Amino acid sequence: MIRVVIADDQALVRAGLKTLLDAEPDIEVVAVAADGREAVAAAREHRPDVVCMDIRMPGQDGISATRQLCGPGVADPIPVLVLTTFDIDDYLFGALEAGASGFLLKDSEPEVLVGAVRTVAAGNGTLDDALTKRVLREVVTRREIVPVTAGRASELLTARELDILLLLAQGLSNDEIAAKLVLETSTVKSHLARMMPKLGVRSRLQAVVWAYQNKVVAIPE
Repeated sequence: MIRVVIADDQALVRAGLKTLLDAEPDIEVVAVAADGREAVAAAREHRPDVVCMDIRMPGQDGISATRQLCGPGVADPIPVLVLTTFDIDDYLFGALEAGASGFLLKDSEPEVLVGAVRTVAAGNGTLDDALTKRVLREVVTRREIVPVTAGRASELLTARELDILLLLAQGLSNDEIAAKLVLETSTVKSHLARMMPKLGVRSRLQAVVWAYQNKVVAIPE
């Protein structure tokens, strides 16, 4: 069972998300929160598999709450799926730097949201297709989340780790990468665990951004 905490300052949004997710046989909403402070408290109490986090909330916002749950220095991070809109790009990038595992537009189709929750719970980062190009074009100019600045991944990674990074940048899951490379999924996870510290990142999504920033892969036209 995937356990979820929902954080949004709008009661109707909270209720709608809860109804949608609770209707799935493998998902359970264990708590809801109206601001970042409540979200952090609920997440620490219930230890969910995913926190669905709004960004703009009164009191403590979603970015600072995300940083508390999965940012640098957090020993036992809780995955955060950020819910956003097109008009708050600066908040979006701030949440990425804070350690969010994924981003989704609030007007996404219900099945997309459910799929994103399952993806993040499985340890795979997710980025809404409609946001991918604009996010990548912006973050390639930012260095805050990339303390390692090597020009080529081959200077840091083994050949197998580089293969995995390239497939990761294509949006493949651990299972899909394992199938492509004829490996066990557990082996892929082990490679990822060794790779990310080398790149100075904490999540799959940040590893993908690193790959674009260092021109290991090209931004889609």
